[in-house]
Amino acid sequence: MENASSLSQPYGGAALAQESAVSAVSWAAVFAGAVIAAALSLALFAGGTGLGFLSVSPWGDEGMSAPAVGIGIIGWMLFTQIVSYGIGGYVAGRLRTKWVDVHSDEIYFRDTAHGFLVWALSAVVSAALLGSAIATVVSGAAKTGATVAAGAGAAATATAAAGASGGGMGQATEYFTDTLLRSDRPEASGDRNAARAEVGRIVAMSLGRGDMTPEDRDYVVKVVAAQTGTEPADAQRRVEQAIANAKKSAEDAKQKAKEAADKARKAAAAFALWGFASMLIGAFIASLSATWGGKRRDTLRRV
Repeated sequence: MENASSLSQPYGGAALAQESAVSAVSWAAVFAGAVIAAALSLALFAGGTGLGFLSVSPWGDEGMSAPAVGIGIIGWMLFTQIVSYGIGGYVAGRLRTKWVDVHSDEIYFRDTAHGFLVWALSAVVSAALLGSAIATVVSGAAKTGATVAAGAGAAATATAAAGASGGGMGQATEYFTDTLLRSDRPEASGDRNAARAEVGRIVAMSLGRGDMTPEDRDYVVKVVAAQTGTEPADAQRRVEQAIANAKKSAEDAKQKAKEAADKARKAAAAFALWGFASMLIGAFIASLSATWGGKRRDTLRRV
């Protein structure tokens, strides 16, 4: 019959191990590895930025293409993570305190944890120093895409109204002023430049609204007939054709703006996903390198 003391002990009566008063985490080694990783990341980031500026060119026939630049950025980002956290994790493993009377599996776990701590601390430090560069770039790209999409209609209208004077609220004010001063006999005015500017404002406002009102259409037909000396029927056909061409141009501009916004959205999403993947790779490399450094530190013998 087993005694009461043996039954009260866990694991079939095994004696409780003496608890160590020293923490299993060597914070000095973790901080050293994190600082090294952050410094290397900053240096490689600066070097990659310089190489990026050297690889692109404002001239169409020089420099790398946009897809090649994107691949280069992703490749350099992965390279930065591997080098920075590989060295930082290894240094943390070599500098950590040597644990005695600890099972080899526990040592392996502790070294892995030290490497992961190096990665986590370095990521926080890098975000504080660099202002979270990856998040800023992704956010900027996403905002650019959203701005392009939201301003597609405005851009098309502005393009169509480029030939007219004024813009924005001033353009609308001039248009409504023109409507107050319209004459039933526009042929009485011989100022071709004034007529041209007035018609341009009417076209711009019509594109902004989506179509030309019947009153504006009739007035523009009269102005075109008076300024060109054509018959009203011919002027009517000319106005209809011009309105159709302006609408088509506006729709093309909107479509191109939407395509540009979609490309920006896809590029931002891809960059964010690759940034996430590179950080996971950095965490894995830091943990693995810390186990290598710790194993090397434990196998060294005093000469």
